[in-house]
Amino acid sequence: MFRSARATWLIVISIVLVGAQSSPAQKAEPLPEGAEKKAVTIYSDGIKMVGDLYFPAGFKTDDKRPAVIFCNGTGGTRKGTPTRLATHFVKAGYVFLAFDYRGWGDSDGKLIPLEALPKPGEKGEVTVKARVARWQMNYADQTEDIRAAISYVAGEPGVDPEKIGIMGSSYGGGLVTWVAGNDPRVKCVVAQVPGMGGRGPQAEKAAYALATKQARGETEPVPFETGKLGGKLAIYENMRANPARSIGFNAVDAAAKIKVPALFVVAEKEELSNNTVVEQVHKDIQKRSVPTGYHVIKDITHYGIYREGFAEATKLEIEWFDKHLKGAK
Repeated sequence: MFRSARATWLIVISIVLVGAQSSPAQKAEPLPEGAEKKAVTIYSDGIKMVGDLYFPAGFKTDDKRPAVIFCNGTGGTRKGTPTRLATHFVKAGYVFLAFDYRGWGDSDGKLIPLEALPKPGEKGEVTVKARVARWQMNYADQTEDIRAAISYVAGEPGVDPEKIGIMGSSYGGGLVTWVAGNDPRVKCVVAQVPGMGGRGPQAEKAAYALATKQARGETEPVPFETGKLGGKLAIYENMRANPARSIGFNAVDAAAKIKVPALFVVAEKEELSNNTVVEQVHKDIQKRSVPTGYHVIKDITHYGIYREGFAEATKLEIEWFDKHLKGAK
């Protein structure tokens, strides 16, 4: 039988780590003169996440600058794509935040005790052997992580809390679509090559069956040995999917609630997600007279958005934020 930790206890641990990330090669671009970067700590459900906050040249704490938060795709961290995007966003006058989801990159993860917990001391502290939940694809946790990042930026001196935008890529594109439909603090959203998720009836039934087994300790409550990605995503051998933790988190359904400008940038030769679904999301938003855009970058596959399509995509995305976030009244 699997045991779970009580969230109110402080746990002193010996750690078992899982895997290293796998993602397309990225090369950082130097920041423009006068721009700055600082390391920040963001707390999401009490878990420490590591972030990099970038400031444009001439930034002052009494400014009212717009801010954009970048949300990574499968296996991505703040040390990858964001190190290339940041220079373009700060040049355009934005505060730019990149962070590692809980259990990804350098962020702390949830702790899974590997033995019975002893009686806690006066401060609720125990010493126990535990495992860190690493590289989990978990909508419930990661949408909360994004909302924590929004909360952090909203409190940053010099940032206008009424001008916060979010941007996500691939798996992160589905996450930001969901958050944009559910968090009123988001004033503008961009999703590039987004995976919108969603399940058919059989997959939904299987997710609930998995949730039952996890709750009863009949399988791993958090996937370590199970949950490996299949098909073309098997290259991310360190990642683990947990469909039970994504029940009710449907990006397409959430998009029906989006009331802020939304741009979708897709690859013409997309091989991992479904452009037809993304285009329909765009059209549904358009029918509600909400500003929306749908742009196809020609002759690229999914990962081309980080390579030959990077410049075109980034230019479009900053122009979108310029019009609908920076220029918003």
